[in-house]
Amino acid sequence: MNLRDLRYFVALADTRHFGRAAESCFVSQPTLSTQLKKLEEELGVALIERAPRNILLTPAGEQILKHARQALAQVSQMHEIAKHIRDPEAASVRLGIFPTLAPYLLPHVVPKLRKRFPHLELLLIEEKTETLIVQLRNGLIDAAILAEPVNDEHFDAMHLFTEPFVLALPEKHPLTRQRTLGMGELEQQHLLLLEDGHCLREQALDVCALSGAGEKEGFRATSLETLRQMVAAGVGITLLPMLAVQPPVPESPHIRLMPFRDPAPTRRISLYWRKSSVRADFLTDIGREVSKLPASLFEMRPRKPG
Repeated sequence: MNLRDLRYFVALADTRHFGRAAESCFVSQPTLSTQLKKLEEELGVALIERAPRNILLTPAGEQILKHARQALAQVSQMHEIAKHIRDPEAASVRLGIFPTLAPYLLPHVVPKLRKRFPHLELLLIEEKTETLIVQLRNGLIDAAILAEPVNDEHFDAMHLFTEPFVLALPEKHPLTRQRTLGMGELEQQHLLLLEDGHCLREQALDVCALSGAGEKEGFRATSLETLRQMVAAGVGITLLPMLAVQPPVPESPHIRLMPFRDPAPTRRISLYWRKSSVRADFLTDIGREVSKLPASLFEMRPRKPG
């Protein structure tokens, strides 16, 4: 028995999906499946009920899962203790961040982190929220920057910032005649949204529910940049996080960005780490640096009516 196979088993138990478990462990699905079968053979019991479209743990699997989690947590903590003793600021930190934030936040914070912690090796992992939560829980990453809420009793959290949304519209859309928007003005509008699995999709759906808006049928984007291009092409309107429309992101001449009047829709961003982490103080220091963003990044001057 080895730790790798235990990680595969725990990942499958968390995701209940062979493909997502393999993705979170950075291996192919056949590799993960083969190793789990070997683990079952070694233990002499079935751990998993393999039903079509439904992954269940056997009673033995449920019991062994608890011990697998404990074993992985202990090993992860041993590594963290060793790193912390050698040099708290010189070791590597594996930091996860989700795709609709990573390319827009990192240019503002990575230079500051390099200046504040010159000997730190910062390893950045960009994945969807669900995958990052599994990786953090299993010790594959040290911390993750995620949108609230993340309800997991194994994590501690530090709030970093609150990011407003803006409405992105084609340049000749009727709403561009206004300087700002109220939430009620989205009523009966149909927004372009991301595909399932992106936390931004869930946040946008929450805004739709509050404003009376809906989702545009027949289209789901795979990335924020696809949404931006569809708006520029006049296909529809969408919500964009404020950092995604600030420099160094170039402006699009075919998109009008409209801020919302208070109370504006926002998303809260926090840093999460395991409660068992011996590097909690250092991760908090990193969080403080990330949170030192200029207020101008979260503001947009209202545009004059077109």
